[in-house]
Amino acid sequence: MRQTIPHAGEPVRSTCPYCGVGCGLISDGDNLRGDPDHPANRGRLCVKGSSLLETLGEHGRLLSPRIGDRTVSWERALDEVAERFRRVIDEHGPDAVALYVSGQLLTEDYYVANKLMKGFIGSANIDTNSRLCMSSAVVAHKRAFGEDVVPGCYQDLELADLVVLTGSNTAWAHPIVYQRLAAEKKRRPAMKIVVIDPRRTATCDLADLHLPIRPGQDVALFNGLLAWLDQHQAVDRAYLEAHTRGFDATLAQARDGLGSWSGLAAQLGLAQADLECFYQWFAATGRTVTLFSQGINQARNGTDQGNAIINAHLATGRVGRPGAGPFSITGQPNAMGGREVGGLANQLAVHLELDNPAHHQAVADFWGAPALARRPGLMAVDLFRAIEAGTVKAVWIIATNPVDSLPEADRVRAALRACDTVVVSDCVSDTDTLECADIALPALAWGEKDGTVTNSERVISRQRSFLAAPGEARPDWWALCQVAKRLGFADAFDYRHPAQIFREYAAMTGLARRFGKCLDLTAAAALTDSGYQQWTPRRWPFGESERCFSDARFSTADGRARLIPCAPPPAECRSAELPLTLNSGRLRDQWHTMTRTGRAPMLFSHRDEPFVEIAPRTAARFGLEQGGYARVRSAAGEALVKVRFDDGLAEQALFMPLHWTDRFTGRARVDALVPALTDPHSGQPAFKHTPAMIQPWQPRWHGLLLGAMAAPAVDYWARVPVDAHHWRYQLAGQAMPDETTFMAWLPEAEHWLSLDDSAAGHHRRVALDRHNRIIAWLALAPEPVHANLEWLAGCLAQPVADGQRAGLLLGDPGDGGVDLGVVVCTCFQVREGQLRAAVEQGARTVSELGLSCRAGTNCGSCIPELKRFVAD
Repeated sequence: MRQTIPHAGEPVRSTCPYCGVGCGLISDGDNLRGDPDHPANRGRLCVKGSSLLETLGEHGRLLSPRIGDRTVSWERALDEVAERFRRVIDEHGPDAVALYVSGQLLTEDYYVANKLMKGFIGSANIDTNSRLCMSSAVVAHKRAFGEDVVPGCYQDLELADLVVLTGSNTAWAHPIVYQRLAAEKKRRPAMKIVVIDPRRTATCDLADLHLPIRPGQDVALFNGLLAWLDQHQAVDRAYLEAHTRGFDATLAQARDGLGSWSGLAAQLGLAQADLECFYQWFAATGRTVTLFSQGINQARNGTDQGNAIINAHLATGRVGRPGAGPFSITGQPNAMGGREVGGLANQLAVHLELDNPAHHQAVADFWGAPALARRPGLMAVDLFRAIEAGTVKAVWIIATNPVDSLPEADRVRAALRACDTVVVSDCVSDTDTLECADIALPALAWGEKDGTVTNSERVISRQRSFLAAPGEARPDWWALCQVAKRLGFADAFDYRHPAQIFREYAAMTGLARRFGKCLDLTAAAALTDSGYQQWTPRRWPFGESERCFSDARFSTADGRARLIPCAPPPAECRSAELPLTLNSGRLRDQWHTMTRTGRAPMLFSHRDEPFVEIAPRTAARFGLEQGGYARVRSAAGEALVKVRFDDGLAEQALFMPLHWTDRFTGRARVDALVPALTDPHSGQPAFKHTPAMIQPWQPRWHGLLLGAMAAPAVDYWARVPVDAHHWRYQLAGQAMPDETTFMAWLPEAEHWLSLDDSAAGHHRRVALDRHNRIIAWLALAPEPVHANLEWLAGCLAQPVADGQRAGLLLGDPGDGGVDLGVVVCTCFQVREGQLRAAVEQGARTVSELGLSCRAGTNCGSCIPELKRFVAD
């Protein structure tokens, strides 16, 4: 089937495919802007959303199905998938196959995948990369509320008098939410903001109080808060008695081993005055929102950390009220939608439970699926362990890159390479996971696919297509349905349009309502195709309060919430061999494993190489230099990256971004360093607390290479896109390559420009084609190579002008241009030199910088850096 393009030539309203904020977009294919009518962003976009059009185009796309190295028809590929899955099921049973899916999928894709695997194949071996980011919050919600529900909405952040941000670098990971909060703080300076984070991040720029807590101590912090609230008569006894259970046992656990407040502060690594200030503010402020994200979830006790936060809100009756509540903010655009339709291995669709006989029967009847799975499937880490062990013999991976995103990532790659059958559906042609595929299926990308997503505040929005499907790319739901039909389930998967799938899902939420759940979309079950196309963003449950549990009636059997006793965290695992703690997370301008943002050169202008951040005093202890190289080692693996100093890190801490893969650098996949330790309740891996060691690495030569070539086999390389066809490489190594070696890195050329000083170890080459156009540029030297990168990039594929040869070899046009330094504002490509000039001309505030050079006037993500620049 072909993807139809509605309203061709007219602006199309869609939704951003990046984080869980769920910003609305308007595009006509050539221009893109924020949707002023969307409740999430009200017209604003972050730099990633603003640059989405740069990520489009057919270059680097997977355009045809493949079996091995052969391009085949869809019919042949689908037959092969179905035949392999059928053979494994017949010989080894349904638990020998699996699906591994993603919060990048639309709800309709997710629904079909879950229905096929659990309902008709008969195994719950379908899990999602949301297991890696939000599953601890899911379990915390279910334990406390009886259902996976985020009670509040973004408006609560603006209504609150106290906002607590914990485990979330909101300024970089959820920029539009951060800017909404910043605007409210500016309007109401009396509003208090507390940031709880071991790192001093950009988010701390907004904080009245930063608590640089020791990693993994959040349960102790919030247990202490609960005990403080009780000791200071700040709990809501009437609310607890009427609407909850478990307070006494939870309080007893919180008090256990508490000791003095000074002792707790010392345990947490905080000043006692700061700890008590936070507790006092929380006790005194009725309108309090606690927003939490990956820093809470991605821990060996992530579920308890989430419940410890919820306990404090339940104890004060601050759930479901305007400006009050615990708020788990998701990392992916449709993590919430995937949870709604049962994308996790240990749940049924529409918030129902696999181990509840009544729930099981209701789902089996609704789907007409007598083979519906009866026990939980394998969660992500265990799933790939089963692939490694050979008990799962066929896996279909859709819209995710587990070779880079799962812990012990090298082990995951080895498991997939040894697996009997690996099917990968993706929209790009070159990922570390796709390299392991036996069968590759081309999927639609953002701007081409059509369906719905649910954001962190439970708002369902439409992603609409405004681009034709390139090549043979098809929707993921369609490919799943085609395989389902070949497996003998044609009647249950006879969908021809995503609206049909959405209607069925909406009707199915009637089961959730029957069992006392909040999830209810039944009003959309009779939606016409036209109504689906015209859908405007709306929050579930439809037609009710913006907040769930506002009546203090919860989704448990007795309607009461549960406070959950939360034990102290596991002991730290650092040792003399691994004395540091490695944390990982997101950058401001990149996304996941860069399969999308890696196509936009502009998004590399802020950070263009993989790095480890370390406090200067710690760096001195380990012999590291700013801008130098370091080996980072753990029990699981090793990385080679650049060094950046960060005064905001604790003395024993390291930080590495999660985005770099083997497509963009040689050895910087941070998850290859992370051991596969998981929360016992949620199965979510602990990405934030990896014991590690760091050592300097000193190259003997450095290089800079531009062109359309593949990465050379050297000790260190990192590349960024120059345009759709060319790359720029930073290189370094131990043994200086000879001319035969470095010339092999370059394409064949008709003419060469050369400059050599062999005694000093300097070599320059410019490759020209028969039309005298530049096709590659290379410089090698014992020290880092400096060149005018923007000018050189602009020279690629251009003919050499008269008098330009000397400048080309030097890497500089020689026009006296001033080096403007690094980019600070990505949206408008404003560099340090331009900011310095604005300050010299009288700019003294961020607003004045914006008036002078536009810095900080779009998404606002750079504002914390601009403030520091002005202050310095």
